[in-house]
Amino acid sequence: MTRPEDVGLSTERLARIDSHLKRRYLDPGKIPGALTLVHRRGEVAHLSPQGLMDAERGKPMREDTIFRIYSMSKPITSVALMMLYEHGHFQLDDPVDRWIPAWRDLGVYEAGTHPVFLTRPCERRMTIRDLLTHMSGLTYGFMQRTNVDAAYRKLFSDQIGVRFGGSVADMVAGLATLPLEFSPGTAWNYSVSTDVCGHLVELISGERLSDYLRRHIFEPLGMVDTGFHVPDSEVDRFAACYERNRRKELRLQDDPQTSPYLEPPAFESGGGGLVSTAADYLRFCRMLLNEGELDGARLLGRKTLELMTSNHLPDGRDLTQYALGNFSETTYEGVGFGLGFSVTLDPTVAQLVGSPGEFAWGGAASTAFWIDPAEELIVIFMTQFLPSRTFNFRGQLKSIIYPAIID
Repeated sequence: MTRPEDVGLSTERLARIDSHLKRRYLDPGKIPGALTLVHRRGEVAHLSPQGLMDAERGKPMREDTIFRIYSMSKPITSVALMMLYEHGHFQLDDPVDRWIPAWRDLGVYEAGTHPVFLTRPCERRMTIRDLLTHMSGLTYGFMQRTNVDAAYRKLFSDQIGVRFGGSVADMVAGLATLPLEFSPGTAWNYSVSTDVCGHLVELISGERLSDYLRRHIFEPLGMVDTGFHVPDSEVDRFAACYERNRRKELRLQDDPQTSPYLEPPAFESGGGGLVSTAADYLRFCRMLLNEGELDGARLLGRKTLELMTSNHLPDGRDLTQYALGNFSETTYEGVGFGLGFSVTLDPTVAQLVGSPGEFAWGGAASTAFWIDPAEELIVIFMTQFLPSRTFNFRGQLKSIIYPAIID
């Protein structure tokens, strides 16, 4: 770890990160522990594990703690699919039903409840870009918003933090029996779209998703602790996951000693199934910041990443114009969406300090990252607390970290 001043950051101001988290979250018992990493100009300037990774056993947070990253899996899966794009296997406007024929006649919800839905035809067929941008018309069951997401819950037991017991192919087959929330390309809705992207990786490559990610992303980047389960030899580093009860007290949600993550899953969720460490995820982020290459391993071309981190919402608008519901891992004002990432369009509209072109995402257990190319900055925040909408960690960290930039 380098001195913050050597990369244009203030040591004194970065120290506010730890004091803020301790005062506001750790001491009051709102979360048991956290890890914050700040990387700038090619160097780690701040790496601080705080509190406990497992409160039941009194285990302190470690620099190499393994976390459930949930939806921070989405950018990894999106990169995997776009690596296949670079081999000419598809175009972004190709219809999804080219690979999933059962989806050819999907309709848009009009009325009724599962299994008797009334639908109307889609205005056009769903494309791969619709999946990558969450403009597909799919949804999540935990949204608790419509009859369609209620049907998702019935078919998939779809809850935050609960693993689906079937295969990805089973989920895709089930989705063929349900209507879409809207016609593809007309709205934005956080959804299982990236799980379908993971399925497309399998169908196009002929490999299981875990094998493709390991061979083409994790091994080339040296991400030694990232995967769909925690090996027996590494369980001691696996954090416990928590949630709040009705009295706002911490409650153990997933014990690392008995967790489903200790076994390889039947359902390899490209949208939310990975575990990782801050060090591993930093390797992934450094590759993105370095235009697709890290330490001699090139995953993507520079122009592909430019495409992925551009706003793909129609007419260049922000999420307020297109988003349905109120749940995602980003705010909506001043923020667009690319191919797997949120993209900051205007910090003044977003009311968050930062830079245009910054791209980011987060996970259900309150993990988060962002990459600011203009400032050569990467920030990764790890904790294990459900659901992520409870506390605005990203906004608070931004208000501390950006003022620490001194040149």
